[in-house]
Amino acid sequence: MVADSSCVLVPGPWEHHNIPANGAQFHVVLAGPQDPARPLVVLLHAFPQFWWAWRHQIPALAEAGYRVAAMDLRGFAGSDKPPQRHETAVFARDVAGVIRSLGAPGAVIVGHGFGGTVAWSMPSFAAGLTRAVAVLANPHPLPLHSFGNHVPLRALRALARFQVPWFPEHSLRHGDLVARLLRAWSAPGNDGATSQSELYTQAMGLPFAAHSTMEHFRWLVRATPRTDGRRYLAAVRQPVAVPVLSVRGDADPLMPAGAFARDADHVAGPWRQEVIPGAGHFLPEEAPGRVTELLLEFLGAHAPVLA
Repeated sequence: MVADSSCVLVPGPWEHHNIPANGAQFHVVLAGPQDPARPLVVLLHAFPQFWWAWRHQIPALAEAGYRVAAMDLRGFAGSDKPPQRHETAVFARDVAGVIRSLGAPGAVIVGHGFGGTVAWSMPSFAAGLTRAVAVLANPHPLPLHSFGNHVPLRALRALARFQVPWFPEHSLRHGDLVARLLRAWSAPGNDGATSQSELYTQAMGLPFAAHSTMEHFRWLVRATPRTDGRRYLAAVRQPVAVPVLSVRGDADPLMPAGAFARDADHVAGPWRQEVIPGAGHFLPEEAPGRVTELLLEFLGAHAPVLA
């Protein structure tokens, strides 16, 4: 049974839009005053989720006067799912295209997990549009590509499993892989993300979604020795000059503390790292209040709303 694409159009204090960018169409949820003069905050979700993971933060940021855009990344939920072009650099250019389509001069990029890799990459591929970067539960991307760096064993195992053809896609669409990943990567007893397993599974069951999402993880491995991978690594080796906020959970089974040990080495601008006690990998849902608080503090310091 094919999932109904309307499952991702959850109603709320926001609007659903399809926005053209970088040769594709992206489902973007907009909230707050749609005034180009207001600071734009772009929210990028993790795997195996979609924009809905930010449901707690969207109204709070909009209420504070920010122009909020929570987008489904390429290959996910309501956005286009092309069979090719799943490089991280392409994702960054997608986000840059959405910012331009919204008529904004720039944005603060907030990325979680999978989206955090894109957020880390934005200053390298869209420097003129990236005002600041906030990254949740995701270290700098270099360790995933570079031998000898600290890559968590559980993350390596997941990456290895995703390289197998067909089986991960089948488990995402027809099995319980989404629910198992949400449970395995959450803090014990925290159901902030796991309570949404059914909806996330429905979204992953949309045509071509499972394959598209797996293709990016496969690119991470395939690209390391190739020209496109070498170009990407060369770009993200340049220190990030804009302000960066890094947030991790101290009970994250996927990305433990050691994975973040060298993040500050990749930042030349203002740097802040926060740890949320008792939270796992899915911070926007496991610790929604604290995440909102930290984002508002960061935005107030680096992208204040002017009356």
